[in-house]
Amino acid sequence: MALMVTMQDVAERAGVTKQTVSNVIRSRGAVSPATADRVRAAIAELGYTPNLVARSLATGATRMVGLFVPTVTGAFYSDIVEEAEDVLDANGYHLLLCTTRLDGERARRHLASLTSRSVDALLIAGDRDLIDHLPLLAEATFPVALCAWETDAPDRFPVVTIDYERAGYLAGRHLRELGHERVAVLASPDHTPRVAGFRRAFAADGLTVPEAAVHLAPEPTLAGGCTAATAALAADPGTTALFATHDVLALGALEAARTAGRSVPQDLSIVGHDDSPEIDLARPALTTVAVPRREMAREAVQLLLRSLTSSEIPVNSLHLLRPELVVRDSTAPVGSPSTVGP
Repeated sequence: MALMVTMQDVAERAGVTKQTVSNVIRSRGAVSPATADRVRAAIAELGYTPNLVARSLATGATRMVGLFVPTVTGAFYSDIVEEAEDVLDANGYHLLLCTTRLDGERARRHLASLTSRSVDALLIAGDRDLIDHLPLLAEATFPVALCAWETDAPDRFPVVTIDYERAGYLAGRHLRELGHERVAVLASPDHTPRVAGFRRAFAADGLTVPEAAVHLAPEPTLAGGCTAATAALAADPGTTALFATHDVLALGALEAARTAGRSVPQDLSIVGHDDSPEIDLARPALTTVAVPRREMAREAVQLLLRSLTSSEIPVNSLHLLRPELVVRDSTAPVGSPSTVGP
């Protein structure tokens, strides 16, 4: 059996001390470029892999960053997890993933168990199930950042998120430009900013989207969207357009429209939110508001890494990324001969 290569082996091959090898690996200390190159060459030749356990005991660092997400079953949070892991891996860190699974007690339990001995930093993606438990991090000695945060941002932590209010506005503005007035919203309970933005677009033209036109989906699934859309069309058969605050709800709305005998987009325009891969097979192709979720995750992780490099807790800040409307085939001008009348 081959013997494990040690730091001393690398030092002898490079003609330096163990401390110099350690400084090169940790990017610390004054090491000349030529010496650093010799050390890296020796590491590559010998196939040396640092002992991360010993290193964490010696430095107090775990090289581990925690990430909390509600779920990984949908593309939105899966993309965030993948992007975060890619950025961390490129910088020599590992990902510790925790899913709350929409269970507040589970979220509290996992959050309370975190210490500086388990993670070097923490990223929380999505405010659902966790917003009430953030006080547990009041004494955290490691950097914490938030992303995909839609409710009011807390004062203490930096936030990298989407301008969700603008996302709703873009959807509403698009439907107004197409002439729609009788509309309904299919929403999850925690999507208040998206609904507010949608209403603002109509208010700009002196129109009101009444509370009765906002239908909460019982769950963020295709079935939930179908249920909410069915209720919306039953409440006002003259509805000519729907805005779904999740793409998956919009997919459910397409199914509800077929069941109700409504042709999309001739009889009913539908706009989604997220531009997720799940809508690739939707027919007609779904108009939606695209959100830069990978960019958001990347910026949030980089913020944490900068904090770890500088050994400073990141200050409270808010960085909003801009969404973009993607127009496809599920929306059309109101008033065509086949559009349902009053």
